[in-house]
Amino acid sequence: MLINNNPNFLEQALQNRKEKGLLRQLKTNFPEIDFCSNDYLGFSKLGLLNNASTSLSIQHPTTNNQQPNNGSTGSRLISGNSLYIEEVEKEIAKFHSAESALIFNSGYDANLGLLSSVPQKNDLILFDELIHASIYDGIRLGYAKHYKFKHNDVESLKELIQRHKNNFENIYIAVESIYSMDGDAAPLLEIVEVVKSNKAIFLMVDEAHAMGVFGTNGSGLCNQLNIEQYCFARVYTYGKAIGCHGAAIVGADALRNYLINFARSFIYTTALPQHSIYNINNAYNLLENTVQLNKLQIVIFYFLSKTNHLKNLIKSNSAIQCLVLGNTKKVDELENTLAQNNVYTKAIKSPTVKAGTERLRICLHAFNTKEEIDLLIDVINQNN
Repeated sequence: MLINNNPNFLEQALQNRKEKGLLRQLKTNFPEIDFCSNDYLGFSKLGLLNNASTSLSIQHPTTNNQQPNNGSTGSRLISGNSLYIEEVEKEIAKFHSAESALIFNSGYDANLGLLSSVPQKNDLILFDELIHASIYDGIRLGYAKHYKFKHNDVESLKELIQRHKNNFENIYIAVESIYSMDGDAAPLLEIVEVVKSNKAIFLMVDEAHAMGVFGTNGSGLCNQLNIEQYCFARVYTYGKAIGCHGAAIVGADALRNYLINFARSFIYTTALPQHSIYNINNAYNLLENTVQLNKLQIVIFYFLSKTNHLKNLIKSNSAIQCLVLGNTKKVDELENTLAQNNVYTKAIKSPTVKAGTERLRICLHAFNTKEEIDLLIDVINQNN
């Protein structure tokens, strides 16, 4: 038996969270009707990745009478790299209209590596106040000065640029194309106009929740808006719409080479195993041949058509819809009531969102039926 020798603040912090109704706990049993997961296209739930065929001429090891590599044996810079991984990265870059791509173990690792290593001590990072935690954590690990601007407020961004542009060598703007907790889109066209006005301003866009939903073959909102060429770096996360694991940063060859040399979350971690790379490649192949993208758009349209009366719903053309209740007790009660009706949604509370903006987060999927949506909305109507 272990001796109970913990710092006092551990139990105190947990008790404080519990008293406020904010204690996080892991679950293993989930209601059957899924309005919670990030598997927007159903590639994982429906087993579509298992049936996809690779588009690369280089064969996956399991197709050459070899045993599958369940472990990568080391970091990419030691023993975990392969010709196959690099060919997949070339295909990713081509798909996203970029010179190069570099795969990371997760979207968190990608943002951590990018934001902590690229901006330097004499640089400035301006980020949307609702930016994802992984981006903010990367910013905090770096040496650049940083300020937040009001959510989706280009005038707030411009004001900060005007105030600080003469004090720094480079300015980096960090945004999400689709915000994970609101589902709304960044004003990318307006931000690009700001970037085009100054060669020392560089745009970083996290496309985690736009990939698989927007753009040609689900290639993202930057593609749909035709602004890919104006982005210094774009991050595509594979644990969302395409149901895999990992992420990639796409950009210029120089950016890829720099990250290989200076991004600590890439250098000092074991590489993804071969089967994860295989799944990523298959998912990209699926994006070019699946009907799931159209099915998802139909689901989103149907949901929006049935929820015009919900004034506290943050309506979005993305797969993310949020019903803001502004109260921890209310949002917990609604999540539990939906679960009793076999509907799985997620209550999002402080500190993930600001206190007073607690909401029920609803994720739509290509596999959700009209009957499931009707049930979801009926329960909300009865309890909202």
